Amino acid sequence: MDKKNRGHLSPSDQSICDENHPTNTRRRGKTLENAILQAAWDELNEMGYAHMTMEGVAVRAKTNKATVYRRWPSKSLLIVAALHKHVPRPTEDVPNTGDLRDDILTLMRRITTPMQIVGAETIHGLLLEHLGKDIITSFPRLRNSNIDEKWNTIIMTILKNAEKRGELNADKISTRIVSLPFDLIRYEFLVTQVPISDETLMEIIDTIFLPLVRSKI
Repeated sequence: MDKKNRGHLSPSDQSICDENHPTNTRRRGKTLENAILQAAWDELNEMGYAHMTMEGVAVRAKTNKATVYRRWPSKSLLIVAALHKHVPRPTEDVPNTGDLRDDILTLMRRITTPMQIVGAETIHGLLLEHLGKDIITSFPRLRNSNIDEKWNTIIMTILKNAEKRGELNADKISTRIVSLPFDLIRYEFLVTQVPISDETLMEIIDTIFLPLVRSKI
């Protein structure tokens, strides 16, 4: 199909839009969706968020722009879907290395590593395009009571394990202190709009969080 005609299909044409695949294999459903998401991920890594286009994704996926737009009405929504598919999600098991600092650092790196994979340009582009809209809480999830409760429970379990080793008194640690590492990561992310560096993460842990919890003996 001529590039200049892409994105201008009638509804009936859209229903068979993938028939022009070079192998003459008509892809549907998840097969086509996965091909588009893979193309979006590859295009993002090769071109960067600012320079990638929906047409470029369509060409890479060997489909047309109308097919892409029908599933994801904007580039940002497509990228969020691609990130959810290709960026590993944090595991939820409780770190138990035998050392409080290592446990907390392991947990926090699970949160910040996906952001580092995504990269500053993509995060900044998503925020600029959708600042104040729902997508800002989609990736990464900046505020969600269920997710907050889950991670706070993991931290509390880490603190209870440290208490068994005589490092602190977990009963004296308030909920606000427990949630402090995540709150500081959110703040840092929203202020800088870039992934949290390991240096920043260790500063949060070593100069703020650990002195607070270790004072509760």
